[in-house]
Amino acid sequence: MPPRLSPLDASFLYLEQPTTPMHVGAVSIFKRPRSGFDYDTLVELVEQRIALVPRYRQKVRYVPANLARPVWVDDADFDVAYHVRRSALPKPGSDDQLTELVARLMSRPLDNTRPLWEMYLVEGLAGGRIAVITKTHQAMVDGVSAIDIGQVILDIAAPNGSGARATGAHADLWMPRTEPTDVQLVWGAVTEAVARPGEVVDNVRNAAGDAVAVAGKVVGGLGQLFTMARTASRRAPGTPLNVDISASRRFAIARTELEAYRRVRAAHGCTVNDVVLSVVSGALRNWLLSRGEAVTASSTVRAMVPLSVRGEADVPSSAGSVGNRVASFIVDLPVGEPSPVVRLHHVAHAMREHTSTGHSVGADTLARIGGFAPPTLHALGARAASGMSKRIFNLVVTNVPGPQFPLYAAGARMLEMFPVVPLAKGQALAIGLTSYDGGVYYGFNGDRDAMSDVDVLAGLVDESLDELLGTVAPS
Repeated sequence: MPPRLSPLDASFLYLEQPTTPMHVGAVSIFKRPRSGFDYDTLVELVEQRIALVPRYRQKVRYVPANLARPVWVDDADFDVAYHVRRSALPKPGSDDQLTELVARLMSRPLDNTRPLWEMYLVEGLAGGRIAVITKTHQAMVDGVSAIDIGQVILDIAAPNGSGARATGAHADLWMPRTEPTDVQLVWGAVTEAVARPGEVVDNVRNAAGDAVAVAGKVVGGLGQLFTMARTASRRAPGTPLNVDISASRRFAIARTELEAYRRVRAAHGCTVNDVVLSVVSGALRNWLLSRGEAVTASSTVRAMVPLSVRGEADVPSSAGSVGNRVASFIVDLPVGEPSPVVRLHHVAHAMREHTSTGHSVGADTLARIGGFAPPTLHALGARAASGMSKRIFNLVVTNVPGPQFPLYAAGARMLEMFPVVPLAKGQALAIGLTSYDGGVYYGFNGDRDAMSDVDVLAGLVDESLDELLGTVAPS
């Protein structure tokens, strides 16, 4: 019998609705090498690496009458050219044109009759650059048996820029296993039901859209999802971020320098993550004011912030999986506070309460896990967010440290990487950011109707960071 989806993975299929597609994405921008980089290059690279992520040649097969959770089966008609696609912007392609393309691609759900991922090569960017956009369903990425495909196409390139992978991966001779018949799937479900009769009832409830049952699977699968029960027990403050959302999206980006965050950290004795959340707080404050919203001294925006954690027995290594060790912390961002220093101290104090157990994973450790871990860790953060009650937080902010050295795809140097975190029902904005090779790159995914000014919010990131830098004595 083919491997069955875990209760957690299946829950992401059941949670998906037309307005909330459950895929996570990334936009990576590359410098085209002198040797060239075209669509055929990308297809060949994926063919060489896909054996490292076997799940990407498998599709979901549902069991008749939902008697059991779906199974992963090999896609006998797998066609890499269907999943790896090409697009182009009118030269010279601008950031605005790229983000509009990203928004349209992310608005469309994945084809659930095929493996649940897509990758796009985008040509025509100004400066001879190219972009690779990835979309991966959250049911696929568990950090153990499957990681994000955006992680495996990147290398520490050889000095000649060849991008040769240390593992020596090659295009394999793949023979799909025979897909089971409906009779076989039902028989397998009946056999399991004899041993675990309660699972039949659970699966029918989940497949029928029982939100309470589905959320329970997500919470149970991800372990400790939040701390500070006193904060989480209170309903999130009302903001324009929490409205009924549509099926369409807007996307915006912001670029900043990591050194600026380090300077603020050193001056105020906090962490880079504290500085990031303070920058987000300042940007949200100024955005709310630009909209004419009522902002008082006590105004807050509650963020759900997934962080990688480890248990006492976990030993950091570069060998493998990042697993499901993601804890989600609830943080009230002090958008009503006009002083950037006081905002920073509020955030730092709140995060210190969460991380005082010492289980949070440092940036240096994260950068060593499984190569370029940010794509996978953003996916795990989005999975954590999906299981939380949307009544207790206003938006998701995922912050994943990446390596501070350049990475390559088939010799093309990656310049920037912007995450695309999916929206939850009733939430109009999700923010993801990744630090990489000296930069900190923000991706703002917003509902097209409710966040028509998402580019304004993205533009306020620099202003908020400058406010904090203004509190640092010149070196």
